[in-house]
Amino acid sequence: MQMLEMTPAHHNLMLVGRHGIGKSEILTEYFSKQGMPVVALFLGQMADPGDLIGIPSKNERTGKTEFMPPYWFPLDGKPIVLFLDELNRARPEILQTIMDLALNRKLAGRQLPEGSRIISAVNEGEQYQLTDLDPALVSRFNIINFQPTVQEWLLWAKREGVDPRVIGFIEGNSLWLDRDADAKENEDTGLDKTPDRRAWKRVSDIIKGADVLTTLHQKVIASVVGAKATVAFMGAVNNKKVVSGKDILYNFGKVKEKLAPYSLHEMSIVNDGVFRLLEVEKVPAEKKADVKKNLNDYFDYLVKNRKEAAAHFANLYVQQTYPNAVAFIARECQVLTMTLVLYVKSIK
Repeated sequence: MQMLEMTPAHHNLMLVGRHGIGKSEILTEYFSKQGMPVVALFLGQMADPGDLIGIPSKNERTGKTEFMPPYWFPLDGKPIVLFLDELNRARPEILQTIMDLALNRKLAGRQLPEGSRIISAVNEGEQYQLTDLDPALVSRFNIINFQPTVQEWLLWAKREGVDPRVIGFIEGNSLWLDRDADAKENEDTGLDKTPDRRAWKRVSDIIKGADVLTTLHQKVIASVVGAKATVAFMGAVNNKKVVSGKDILYNFGKVKEKLAPYSLHEMSIVNDGVFRLLEVEKVPAEKKADVKKNLNDYFDYLVKNRKEAAAHFANLYVQQTYPNAVAFIARECQVLTMTLVLYVKSIK
């Protein structure tokens, strides 16, 4: 998002990434918050340039042919975000129409409103059936390799209310987020179902509200993310549950003993869970005193018993991966803040 903020509106952007990573969802959410409508055009589905530029008609006054504006064109003069999805699946004749749009911000003679943005999205890889893009067209876009991190997806998932079982599984098994963890990188699996970020959201929709996952749930989940991912997911759900960030912040005294057998990897998951919860949820005023005490007690426990996990927790604070969480700790837990900073300096 920082790259979007830094890039002038008249620069065109091309997001390059695999399918199902949330390109359109993230853009729509970001610009909607700014009050700018996002118009998504799926170019791979367009059969004729008329689908993009509109239908020709005769102007009875001038006797000349004009194009009726397409349904999406902003006639109110207000800027829009024009999202050209599947750009490298479009027919060559569609791409020729995009050339003028990308260079002059005109479509059949009509100028896009000042401040409008043109953003395209393309898939990259041998597993896709794609159209080669003309270098002259590509040169009209700033190219961004769009690869949101696992942590960014987890933050999004927490904000969107994705089922905690899905979040917990990806926390401990991040390789399953975008692909079959047992497959080779970029392996073409044909019709075999494999997981992606969009698919895990659909899994959440399926299991939300179900306290117990049945055999039927398992079959439906397999239709979304594939059999291998489903087996891994069901196994994780049925096995022990890692203490959550909410457990630490609100009930540390009750869950403290559960931490003793945890590996460093599991402790890192707990640490991230603490910061992630503080990042996306507001601590109720009546609970602040308890949360502050539990944060102090938790880090003290790490320093005394799990030094590597303490270092990881302190680094999460210093690196500011979770700015809202860092702000809360700095504002509400001044002593802990100084302790964290000094702890990082002592291990360097």
